[in-house]
Amino acid sequence: MSTSAIPVTLSIKIEGMTCASCVGRVERVLAAVPGVDKVSVNLATETARVESARPLDVAALVQAVDKAGYQATPELPPSAAPPASAPAHHALAGPGGGRAVLLAAVLSLPLLLPMLLELAGLHWMLDGRVQWLLATPVQFWLGARFYRAGWLALRARSGNMDLLVALGTSAAYGLSVYQLLASTSAMPHLYFEASAVVITLILLGKWLEARAKRQTTSAIRALQVLRPESARVRRGAQDIEVPIADVRPGELVVVRPGERVAADGVVVEGASHVDEALITGESLPVARHAGDHVTGGAINGEGLLLVRVTAVGAESTLARIIRLVEDAQAAKAPVQHLVDRVSAVFVPVVLVLAVATFAGWWLASGDAERAIINAVAVMVIACPCALGLATPAAIMAGTGVAARYGILIKDAEALELAHRITTVAFDKTGTLTEGKPSLMTLEPLASAGIDEGRLLQLAAAIQRGSEHALARAVTEAAAARASTASVANATAHAATGSGVASVAPSATGVTALPGRGVAAIVDGARLILGSTRLMREEGVALDALGARATELERQGLTISWLAASSAPQPAQLLGLLAFGDRIKPQARAALQALHAMHIQTILLTGDNQGSADAVGKELGIGRIIANMLPADKAATVAGLKTGGACIAMVGDGINDAPALAAADVGIAMSSGTDVAMHAAGITLMRGDPALVAAAISISRRSYSKIRQNLFWAFIYNLVGIPLAAFGLLNPMVAGAAMALSSVSVISNALLLRRWKPDHLKGTA
Repeated sequence: MSTSAIPVTLSIKIEGMTCASCVGRVERVLAAVPGVDKVSVNLATETARVESARPLDVAALVQAVDKAGYQATPELPPSAAPPASAPAHHALAGPGGGRAVLLAAVLSLPLLLPMLLELAGLHWMLDGRVQWLLATPVQFWLGARFYRAGWLALRARSGNMDLLVALGTSAAYGLSVYQLLASTSAMPHLYFEASAVVITLILLGKWLEARAKRQTTSAIRALQVLRPESARVRRGAQDIEVPIADVRPGELVVVRPGERVAADGVVVEGASHVDEALITGESLPVARHAGDHVTGGAINGEGLLLVRVTAVGAESTLARIIRLVEDAQAAKAPVQHLVDRVSAVFVPVVLVLAVATFAGWWLASGDAERAIINAVAVMVIACPCALGLATPAAIMAGTGVAARYGILIKDAEALELAHRITTVAFDKTGTLTEGKPSLMTLEPLASAGIDEGRLLQLAAAIQRGSEHALARAVTEAAAARASTASVANATAHAATGSGVASVAPSATGVTALPGRGVAAIVDGARLILGSTRLMREEGVALDALGARATELERQGLTISWLAASSAPQPAQLLGLLAFGDRIKPQARAALQALHAMHIQTILLTGDNQGSADAVGKELGIGRIIANMLPADKAATVAGLKTGGACIAMVGDGINDAPALAAADVGIAMSSGTDVAMHAAGITLMRGDPALVAAAISISRRSYSKIRQNLFWAFIYNLVGIPLAAFGLLNPMVAGAAMALSSVSVISNALLLRRWKPDHLKGTA
């Protein structure tokens, strides 16, 4: 046996599972393989996810599943998977399965016809030998799958739905054969129609179930279709069409009007509108110009774009989205563990009840024939399938429709927890505001001996190279001022023959101070640029500009201070910079939607109190906490969780990651950093705060479907089995009910596909 190392998490396709009991058996055999730390098997997706902290023997995993009576196939990673591949499902989903159902119906209908005619007052019965000829191929050819799966379950000292069907229909068939051979009556009482019709109905139910399960994976297939198969790459002076697998980061890709963008990248030439609806949920095409990011799989509009590739394959945005949705659909919600415990004993309990039913009726009436038929009804009506599908079907439908609108739910636990959210804490910059602040005011300290230009130069020297929003505002303002000065200097030189060159200073030893600011050496002096908290830590006196800073903060501006220090002297204030950031247009409606859902809102920000108060007041946020370091945010979120409250944290930056991880449900904006998205359970594919309420809404709807499905699955069995045991259901009715139970559970879950975020209702 060869050993091959696998990643920490491996996904395995499992074929042959029919009910929740099968799920339990596959989980047990995989968990017994040395090195396996955690196993989760999903009946709806027919996949097993195996987790380990060390390399595993893939062949051992496959062999363990095969030995248990199922077929295992390790799945390819998203980067290697073929485009537009459809998840495999039960064989009954294909044309062969449909033909099997049709053939079974053709053979069973003549057996059922006398019963239907009896209802119309007509008495007619097929000869017993003809009934046997019609029922036998249904029982042993078309129904062979039940015998195979049931035998494998017995061999593994377990039980499943197939075993119940095989035993039940065999009992009815065997009783009929016995009656046919032993009876001296010309027309003995036979039950061939019961065994044949039950098998036909269950085959029909499984075929419908498989078709319905394909619909629950429609979101994955829709995303997979977006994967382009080729790209037009500019190499030298030629544009060459190559397979997408041959495209490398850094290459230039040409995207013609109407084509799909081949890979993630940045536009270097051209302008157009790009439709990203299936990726971000954005309903309208968005404008893209030089310098803008585009996502692979989006549809280019009217312009020709030249795009420099930044990510391909498994690292592309589309591949990561598909991976997140697949992970969420394959995971188990916490409520599923209760179902697993019930399913583990379901089939043995049903078999005991069937034996008890037979014994009870035989002892009470002495009628062995009726005792067998009632025991058959007990075995046929019992349905562990509905229990096994109740939760995963709702999760698959819920995460799928959420992805369609730009809400990526990382795991089933996040989907289940989000329905209980009572409080949502928001970061401010980039979450409720545009995250693109501009430098509004420069206030140099007169006694420091510098003017606005020098203050801006020093600040820009420190911030150059940083990706922080305030840093970009400083460097952009400095570049604009330098450009203006250059033009003025050139004009003066042309007019007088003289001009003064201005050399921008450079910084060394740049050190980020998380949540507070940055420090660096500029022209031999140590400069610090950052928040009021940082200045107080450094002992900088702010009184000279304190009144001005308070006035600017009241206007909703964010203040950064610049100071210089030269040990052992205390740091001296040089001036302040004030930044303005617009509130997102959707933010007010987003907060109102949360309040309408009776959810409290809190603003947690590292910004100053004045700026935070201005934003909070405009948006109607009741509680505002400012001047927060990343650790402070996390501690505040952890403190809010006491008393049974369920807390969500919404953010987009590295400094939000600890709070996102500390919350019951972390919600990250994809416009932010990868660190934030990794820490969050839910990612919003566009920076629209209205999606927060939408994420909670789809969680509530999904959890409602889970509860409905579990209720009906439990009630079906709790009511149906006793009715069958008391002789109130004949096997055919029991078979029909059993077949329809799974279909009804999946159909109920599929109603989630009609869901639409409230803020988009009424739109096309």
